[in-house]
Amino acid sequence: MADSTITVDDIEGELCKIERIRDVLVRRESELRYMMDDIQLCKEITRLKKDLHKLVSIPDNDKSKEDRQKEEELLQQIHKLVETRDYLVDDVEFERLRCASASVEPAMKPLSRYCDVPSCTQKELQPCNRLRVHPFFFS
Repeated sequence: MADSTITVDDIEGELCKIERIRDVLVRRESELRYMMDDIQLCKEITRLKKDLHKLVSIPDNDKSKEDRQKEEELLQQIHKLVETRDYLVDDVEFERLRCASASVEPAMKPLSRYCDVPSCTQKELQPCNRLRVHPFFFS
């Protein structure tokens, strides 16, 4: 039989805390997925830039028609991946703003005793804090 000292309000309060904690964990999972996508995009862009650099290092007089075509294709692929990453960064910014508007701090107090799960703190509300801007986007 249930403990007679626990009230319905206590149970509802605990359920609300658990729901808020779940929401925080779902947001964190989403952040980690964004970060994985970012890493994969950056790796692919880096690989394409290396290939492009090899072609660009060939003097124009020595380039074949295929080299020029491949160079153009690489530029288009890089452009497409950078645009994809831009959309990803926009999504992260949207999520960051959504997180800022949600009050999750009270829900984290009981969870913080057991594990280190980040929540929306002032430090995390800085722009573009989740995705690093890699130098090769500016080279």
